[in-house]
Amino acid sequence: METLFQDIRFGFRMLLKSPGFTAVAVVTLALGIGANTAIFSLVNGILLRPLPYSHPEQLVSITGTYPRGAFAALRQQARTMDVATYAEGHEFNLTGTGEPVRLTSTLVSAELFSVLGARPELGRTYFPGEDAAGQDNYVILSHTLWQQRFSGDRSIIGRAIEIDGMSRQVLGVMPADFRFPSAKTQIWVPLHIDPSNPTSSWASDYMPVIARLGTGATLSQARAEIQMFQSHVGDLFPFRMPKEWNAEISVVPLQNQMVGDVRTRLLLLLAAVALILMIACANVANLMLSRAATREKEIGIRSALGAARSRIVRQLLTESVVLASLGGLLGVAIAGAGVSLLKVALPANTPRLMEVHLDWRVLAFTFALSVMTGLIFGLAPAFQASQTALAEPLKAGTRGSTVSVSQRLRSSLAVAEVGFAALLIISAGLLIRSFWALSHVDPGFRPEQLITARITPNQSFCSDPERCLAFYSSLIDQVHTSPGVRGAALVNTLPLGGRVAKRSVNVEDYVSPTGLLSPLFWMNTISPEYFRVMDIPLLSGRSFSTAEMSGNPPVAIVDSETARRYWPGQDPIGKHVRFVEEQTWRTVVGVAADVRAFNLQHTLPDFMRGTVYLPLSPSATLEDHRVPSEMTIAVRTISDESHTAPMLQRIVNGLNHDVPVSEVRTMNAVLSEAVSTPASTTSLFIAFVGLALVLGLIGIYGVLGFLVSRRTREIGIRVALGAQRSHVLWLILKEGAKFAILGIALGLVGAFIATRWLSSQLYGVSATDPLTYAGVALLMGLMAMLASYLPARRAMRVDPLVALRND
Repeated sequence: METLFQDIRFGFRMLLKSPGFTAVAVVTLALGIGANTAIFSLVNGILLRPLPYSHPEQLVSITGTYPRGAFAALRQQARTMDVATYAEGHEFNLTGTGEPVRLTSTLVSAELFSVLGARPELGRTYFPGEDAAGQDNYVILSHTLWQQRFSGDRSIIGRAIEIDGMSRQVLGVMPADFRFPSAKTQIWVPLHIDPSNPTSSWASDYMPVIARLGTGATLSQARAEIQMFQSHVGDLFPFRMPKEWNAEISVVPLQNQMVGDVRTRLLLLLAAVALILMIACANVANLMLSRAATREKEIGIRSALGAARSRIVRQLLTESVVLASLGGLLGVAIAGAGVSLLKVALPANTPRLMEVHLDWRVLAFTFALSVMTGLIFGLAPAFQASQTALAEPLKAGTRGSTVSVSQRLRSSLAVAEVGFAALLIISAGLLIRSFWALSHVDPGFRPEQLITARITPNQSFCSDPERCLAFYSSLIDQVHTSPGVRGAALVNTLPLGGRVAKRSVNVEDYVSPTGLLSPLFWMNTISPEYFRVMDIPLLSGRSFSTAEMSGNPPVAIVDSETARRYWPGQDPIGKHVRFVEEQTWRTVVGVAADVRAFNLQHTLPDFMRGTVYLPLSPSATLEDHRVPSEMTIAVRTISDESHTAPMLQRIVNGLNHDVPVSEVRTMNAVLSEAVSTPASTTSLFIAFVGLALVLGLIGIYGVLGFLVSRRTREIGIRVALGAQRSHVLWLILKEGAKFAILGIALGLVGAFIATRWLSSQLYGVSATDPLTYAGVALLMGLMAMLASYLPARRAMRVDPLVALRND
């Protein structure tokens, strides 16, 4: 330990003697270590840190989904685990406490909080049985809603509040850090399990199931039990279930299930910053080699005085680790700012994003990374410098071989830098091209000057179809006549709005494959002006008439993809579709152009097989013949968009004061949100590429600058013997071109192998896109020549007399 402290003190003294070298090396390392620390903090907070619940290692998730009836059966039969379920994304109106507000809710089984081991901040959570029909008239509030809407009033427990026109008793308030299943949830409402209602029990809300393993139970036992349950649960359904339903069901740790596809993006970012750190290490190793060349005499004297080679290597490695530790300290400061920027740059729906911060795990990672980095970039220079002792550098004639070995090592490091940078830039280039293709996808509608807002009367209000239709009709009429409005229409699921309405459909002359249910369709309920307001072309047929808003005669419109799938080569006008809950066939009266409704990559989710539009009518939802209570109004404007929101609020308040107006936004904003995830990943890669490119070019410049300084005598002799300045320029540029060609070739091969893991993040471009590879090769070649030009110009100006006199 005494020798170690001595080496550390000496290392600090040597670094202080070269403040310029130390500053450049520390900043270079700090950028690489800081970027790695920032991204690792994301990986740690999202993927690695245990879930904030009691004994999180016991929490698991069942990979399939079940309706209420199947879950109730599982709850009774499970022995190796306690199960719970939830349905995310439901919404309710909160009224009677000032302005009405739309709340995001999660429907939960009574066991959810006990399974998670979550305790309330106030009151209590649900008791067993309080999710059954007739016993579920309760609600639990989030901490944020309690503070914002009820001013943190502790007497709220036991008080009744109006939720969607129903009086519910507040049982509890959850702590501020409880965000299950996401931070969006404002209230938790009992699931309402009603065995007497077959539609509710078996045909709606197929929900994920979580569980806590029982004492002594293992994952393998839980998997065996759920597979046994799956083998006979289909017999409980009132209709036949396909064999493929939950066929590959399993049990996995809950944390794995919650992060979803975020894992892939985070690991890609971590790989990118690892490349940056490798480039930084190569850069600093080159700096160390340059510095070692100036310390040949010092190392030789140490050797002459009896220092063993291992002792010299240890001292030099200690200096490298000290240098890397200084870079790590500065990197932590950079990472702190980087984490704040990442929280802003990444989409708000990134799971567990709010839990990301620099904790002891991240600091331990940074410390280990700093030590490892010091060893990586210090090892080659240390062994190279220690060879000086063997070469007896005090003798003038022994420098050449040592310098040539050092130059070969420096050249190899420069090639590696170019290769790493090329690999990273190719990955970024693919993401940029993918993002460009995605952002230029035709969504199927015209978003300019189009403003949307959610209009959500209570479901009880819309239980009277005539009253609900009259409300929507008056709303559309008043908006139409408002200044600056060119058109207005209603739809239940706005394209790219994140909501899906689905129904099983029978299609005329179509027989479903054996063992499968009727295909699921995306169901859009619209007012007659919808296609004109959204500027969605009708390819054939017509839109709905005002008379058809009564639901009689029953009609429908399909999109072109659905028409091609079910009636290829035929005229779909006059064909018929029928929802499984209906007895009457609907006549297809029009074919609309395809709309990217689910996301910009796909028109529909994978489990859906068609799109159908229905007129807004009492039979639109096909459940109890009620009008949909949740609609979105789309307003095409010709004036300042800022006036639209107050206008909508004023009109709705005049019609029904208990109806909230929420999510007022332009369709351009909706489109921007749809590309927010690839946009954030791409922007981060671009930032990493800029850093890698700068470090790589500095590396080439440093190697060639060192080469020029070492070959000053040679260049002077060449010029004295008549070599043209252009020949000297070409001599140095040729060295730079050699680094570039070798590095680019290695980068292209590495990218060809590595980018297969990038395929899942790409749209509209192949992971082996030749245009991207060629463009990056050309860019790297040009930048390498630019980095080579400055040392080459310096070589051109060598005065042969001065060079020979100084030798």
